[in-house]
Amino acid sequence: MQIALRRTKLRMWHHCLISGMALWLAAASPASAFIAYVSNEKSNTVTVIDTSNWSVIKTIKVGQRPRGIEFTRDGKFVFVAVGDDDSIQVIDVAKQEVVDTLPSGPDPELFALDAEGKILYVANENDNTVTIIDVEKRTRLGDIQVGVEPEGMAISPDGKILINTSETTNMAHFIDTTTRQIVANVLVDARPRYAEFKRDNSEVWVSSEIGGTVSVIDPVKREVTKKIAFEIPGLRSEAIQPVGIGMTKDGKTAFVALGPANRVAVVDVASHKVTKYLLVGQRVWHVAFTPDEKYLLTTNGVSNDVSVIDVAAQKVIKTIQVGELPWGITIAQP
Repeated sequence: MQIALRRTKLRMWHHCLISGMALWLAAASPASAFIAYVSNEKSNTVTVIDTSNWSVIKTIKVGQRPRGIEFTRDGKFVFVAVGDDDSIQVIDVAKQEVVDTLPSGPDPELFALDAEGKILYVANENDNTVTIIDVEKRTRLGDIQVGVEPEGMAISPDGKILINTSETTNMAHFIDTTTRQIVANVLVDARPRYAEFKRDNSEVWVSSEIGGTVSVIDPVKREVTKKIAFEIPGLRSEAIQPVGIGMTKDGKTAFVALGPANRVAVVDVASHKVTKYLLVGQRVWHVAFTPDEKYLLTTNGVSNDVSVIDVAAQKVIKTIQVGELPWGITIAQP
């Protein structure tokens, strides 16, 4: 009787042990990890980061002056704009190497994919155009003439409007994606670099690097309704230069990279008020969330590293060394 009881207890203990190990393995499984790709403008490389342990797992050689970077919708490829090669290179995620090239105009910088991932819109800084590319056919469909030195690119949640910002014209151009014509030009502060829509399509934010502000634009009225300014004790206003913007999916919190201020501003979206400044690496350019929004990664151009921000705690928890002049970042969606 006692032997049978001991055997029963042993089987129960063994079952619990196996179940516990299974749960631990599931939590630690690489399937729950996300992979980040960082474009290094000076070293002409892309750094691959495993977010499960914040380690660099690969450095991929690409063309000259890589900047804009983004995953395809199916997660199988990464597009990277190589400005001095006047093209968009295609990295195969499985092979971890460049396998193809897409045509663009001269000096492509940032780009945006449509919701289906079939059309790519590319801002070409040197000829004041946005190039339209058929991703499946790898062909150029045409160009849209915009302002001087186009850079920022964003597509509205409903897919009807494409935003392009022109750095020298100081405008956000509203482009109808059906007619591919500019339907409105909204004047913002000096040197607009980036555009970001709220998920509910109620606002589009445009950062102005030299102006030192983020303009909040009503996409329906197509007018600026608010300007968010930044002030950091001990820093001159000229050192505070907004560039990249990341907004949570619920539309409650935004993070704005402030360039040579070496800070990321945390902004309450409802009130448009800055609630906190987070010290990151030097010359912070762009930001990207992990898909679960637990972390925000920033590219720091001068310190050649990536800062990892715990979104809930709103604090920097890790620094990862990458290539020279890290600029853009994209993280795989599950």
